[in-house]
Amino acid sequence: MKRYLLDTHILLWIFLNPDKISPAIKKIINDDENYLSYSTASLEEISIKCSLGKLDLIGNKPEDIRLYAIKSDFDELVLSGDLVTSLYQLPTKANHRDPFDRLLIWQAIKQNLILISADEKFEQYEADGLRLVQNE
Repeated sequence: MKRYLLDTHILLWIFLNPDKISPAIKKIINDDENYLSYSTASLEEISIKCSLGKLDLIGNKPEDIRLYAIKSDFDELVLSGDLVTSLYQLPTKANHRDPFDRLLIWQAIKQNLILISADEKFEQYEADGLRLVQNE
């Protein structure tokens, strides 16, 4: 069994725009042998961006995304105080400062999860211990 963490884009695309997900990622998602999880950091990001008008959930509310994930048997990973307070240890990259992305990357590293992402900037963290599968 492999353990995966879905980044926010992938989590949203699974439920709102599955055509954006590559066949390779769909295979991972549909394999019952894989452990799939999402972070409460993604839920926070979704909720904040919705409240600011920066994210359209196509008639859904942020809490709907969480319910879809629960119904899909994805595991919800809560950010612990230990994880959040140790985030400073993740090296800062000049071209990537998004705090939600950094939390997901750090959570994947610290909890030994493979991060599924569509963000090419995540590749630069592989040297820091990130295991990554890109949506290509």
